[in-house]
Amino acid sequence: MDILSIIIIGIGLAMDCFAVSISKGICAKKFFIWHTLRMGLLFGAFQAIMPLIGYLAGASFAKQMQSFDHWVAFGLLALIGGKMLYEGFQNHDADCETPNPFKWASLLPLAFATSIDALATGIVFVPYPGIIWMAITIIGLISFIFTFIGMYIGIHFGKRFHVKVEAIGGIILIGIGLKILIEHLLN
Repeated sequence: MDILSIIIIGIGLAMDCFAVSISKGICAKKFFIWHTLRMGLLFGAFQAIMPLIGYLAGASFAKQMQSFDHWVAFGLLALIGGKMLYEGFQNHDADCETPNPFKWASLLPLAFATSIDALATGIVFVPYPGIIWMAITIIGLISFIFTFIGMYIGIHFGKRFHVKVEAIGGIILIGIGLKILIEHLLN
């Protein structure tokens, strides 16, 4: 797997963070750097840690999975991408009812929920043990950046524009799954 594929996977996974941060930004009255940094660091950390956990769990079965790992990678990415695509077209109203939506207690469940997909994606890296640390670093950084940008967009433009970013992330993950499958079938 090349670095471009890792970046594209990171972008696909970060779409959940991006969508949630836009939603939180819509709820915010103005841009506070500390709220944005807290959310970005938390989401980025969860997005980085979860693939590592998935990788470690999958690595224990690596020998048994070697003959069909490309099918597993394709299946997981297609399933996660399909779920994101479906959720991207559902109507989600911004949850602005919470008195302080930027407290740790409010952000932790969101960080965990947006990183479940990343946990399953960690298995994709099992056939590539030499890149796991680079992959989780890239995924974490991309998620941090997308969260930061999402907050800014939500605060400044969120009420005017409604973009289905989760659906875009789903399409990206399905595409990467197809790419992995085709590469292994052609080799």
